[in-house]
Amino acid sequence: MSIALKQVFNKDKTFRPKRKFEPGTQRFELHKRAQASLNSGVDLKAAVQLPSGEDQNDWVAVHVVDFFNRINLIYGTICEFCTERTCPVMSGGPKYEYRWQDDLKYKKPTALPAPQYMNLLMDWIEVQINNEEIFPTCVGIPFPKNFLQICKKILCRLFRVFVHVYIHHFDRVIVMGAEAHVNTCYKHFYYFVTEMNLIDRKELEPLKEMTSRMCH
Repeated sequence: MSIALKQVFNKDKTFRPKRKFEPGTQRFELHKRAQASLNSGVDLKAAVQLPSGEDQNDWVAVHVVDFFNRINLIYGTICEFCTERTCPVMSGGPKYEYRWQDDLKYKKPTALPAPQYMNLLMDWIEVQINNEEIFPTCVGIPFPKNFLQICKKILCRLFRVFVHVYIHHFDRVIVMGAEAHVNTCYKHFYYFVTEMNLIDRKELEPLKEMTSRMCH
């Protein structure tokens, strides 16, 4: 990795604290295995497949946390260029607008500037993945029955970050020399959510053409 790219993806740029896996836990081992596959340059399509004998929920949990950390970092690198003036609406081009709803303050889908949407989104995900009742870290504590439904919603909303970054801010990604890194992260995300059937196909529409070129 070039020095410039290291500076782009240094710790100071992280949008918020990373959630880590505790060493010695089953999930930490799965996290290491997933990372080792990626670092070895293995085919991403193969890397996302559920390892034989492993629990699907554990595998999904590891990836949801990892994607949150990495997408968070990607947005953190361009967030100074994503302002209420440049992006008064959270969108993916003229055809797609994303409205925020969290059943707390925003009980109805609400149009918001992109940076405000992103902050609410990252806070919302952080609360979920740090909730022991949803993402238990202790061995033997079961996942909730609706765990995959929760993860589908998280991943669907994380995909919208890619949509916004690719359509509205990719020029900045290129200037920073981070294009290959972002593309690899996107491909990994896309292969995972499609392999595990965790995202509705219609949600993928905004990046359909790019994806067909990038993810054969």
